[in-house]
Amino acid sequence: MNQEKSEFKLIEWISRNRPPAGDDVLTDIGDDMAILRTGGDKILITTDILLEGVHFDLDTATLAQVGYKAMACSLSDCAAMAAIPFVAVVAVALPNRMSMSQAQQLHQGLQSAAVNYHCPIVGGDTTSWDNPLAIDIAMLAKPGKTDPVLRSGAQIGDIVLVTGRLGGSLLSGRHLDFTPRVAEAQLLTSLATIHAMIDISDGLSSDLNHICLSSDVAAVIDEEALPLSSTALESADPLYAALADGEDFELLFCVKPADAEKLLRDWPAKSPLEVTRIGEIVPCEKTDLPRMFLRNSAGRLTLLPPGGWEHFRD
Repeated sequence: MNQEKSEFKLIEWISRNRPPAGDDVLTDIGDDMAILRTGGDKILITTDILLEGVHFDLDTATLAQVGYKAMACSLSDCAAMAAIPFVAVVAVALPNRMSMSQAQQLHQGLQSAAVNYHCPIVGGDTTSWDNPLAIDIAMLAKPGKTDPVLRSGAQIGDIVLVTGRLGGSLLSGRHLDFTPRVAEAQLLTSLATIHAMIDISDGLSSDLNHICLSSDVAAVIDEEALPLSSTALESADPLYAALADGEDFELLFCVKPADAEKLLRDWPAKSPLEVTRIGEIVPCEKTDLPRMFLRNSAGRLTLLPPGGWEHFRD
């Protein structure tokens, strides 16, 4: 079962097989965060679970790095919606073999991200078991100066852009100490109207596919425009690394052509973070595949299947 027919189909199934969410649930399953209405205000909520042996390996990562990553993943969800995080709760299942000193190292990593991004940990739960380490973060956020950005707003003719460089995050260790683009998302929305946005966690081709499915559009990506990381360039297949490695946690977003030109022109010259135009949104002629294409320097199109992390293997 490919990723389009797994995660997206599961979301559709859950949406069909549940009671109505109510008028105060503005956006729920299928985006990076759910948007709720409380009184006259909007609040956003997300949760991420990290599992030892799946999202991190304690043979190569410190417990402080694991704690930081756990918080940073949820912070990146906030960035994907152009939202501002403000509190988190943490649930941890500690292996029985873990000492108090080790638990404190994990907490220090959690707190370092909480302090850096002004998102205090206000509660949670801790337990122990005879299994590997598991951490779940639930995070609340508020809208920034604009409405939250969804995955479903991409429009035909939009330009597709990304922040940063892609590929090789696991080999370089960047997946453990990446910078959630919370501040950068606020800058982007101040410079342009963002139609759709997502953070690249599963891989560029997979996450672009989420935008295409949610927006009912297709996309063409220019192969030579992809900004490759130095680690990706050193890999056996740099293009595959950029498209499918995942855990880059950069922002992938769509804006109209005039806004793309303005954004690229006005992006701060002194910013260490690059913003790159990588393709465009085009009509989807069918309700099923294909939805994404790669375009080479000669203008030839080839099908780009969604790759990267798959949540289901059958």
